[in-house]
Amino acid sequence: MYEELKKRVYEANWQLVNYGLVILTFGNVSQLDREKGVMAIKPSGVDYKQMSPEDMVVLNLDGQVVEGKLRPSSDTATHLYLYRAWPAISGIAHAHSDFATSFAQAGTEIPILGTTQSDFCPGPVPVTRQLTEEEVNSEYELNTGKVIVERFERLNPSHFPACLVNGHGPFAWGKSAEAAVDNLLHLEKIARMALMTGLINPEASTLKDYLIKKHFERKHGPTAYYGQRKEK
Repeated sequence: MYEELKKRVYEANWQLVNYGLVILTFGNVSQLDREKGVMAIKPSGVDYKQMSPEDMVVLNLDGQVVEGKLRPSSDTATHLYLYRAWPAISGIAHAHSDFATSFAQAGTEIPILGTTQSDFCPGPVPVTRQLTEEEVNSEYELNTGKVIVERFERLNPSHFPACLVNGHGPFAWGKSAEAAVDNLLHLEKIARMALMTGLINPEASTLKDYLIKKHFERKHGPTAYYGQRKEK
């Protein structure tokens, strides 16, 4: 019944592997079909080499499985909470990639040092606070979603398509599963660049506001001109 949705999510999960973003089975991608009110997500702990599109698990927004025989990703509650909180997104990706996860483990946002990052977001990549012991011991994955949304109280998730969960790792999102994975890759690259920049020059300055604005808006602003025009 949801073959096309499951196929797209399966292929997006494999992109995590192709991009070198996952360790073993430690990653997941989902996509929400808002018209049908269902989300497809990778099954928990399944080896990518043994996975098929049919293995993707489909749930409704209440977290009830509507199609699939396997247990869904352990991060399902995080994905569902973000979808409910942010109507503009329809894809989410999570992995434990080396450099973005290193910033998350350090509890440090990624400073905006160059235009590669301002093409991605108009400021530092945000990091959440650490979850409390109570939050971890009661509905941990749900509270992970809540702490991300809390961090975005004054940020637009459409402008900042990723977040570092303190002590855990990165989550990225977009208008589709494919876009979410691409954003996770972009996040990993700018995390690596930020680390290397600090090693080369520990006194490197953050990018000037006017250059951040220019690069972000030429791709994402109301008068964006990067790329080709789409035919109407």
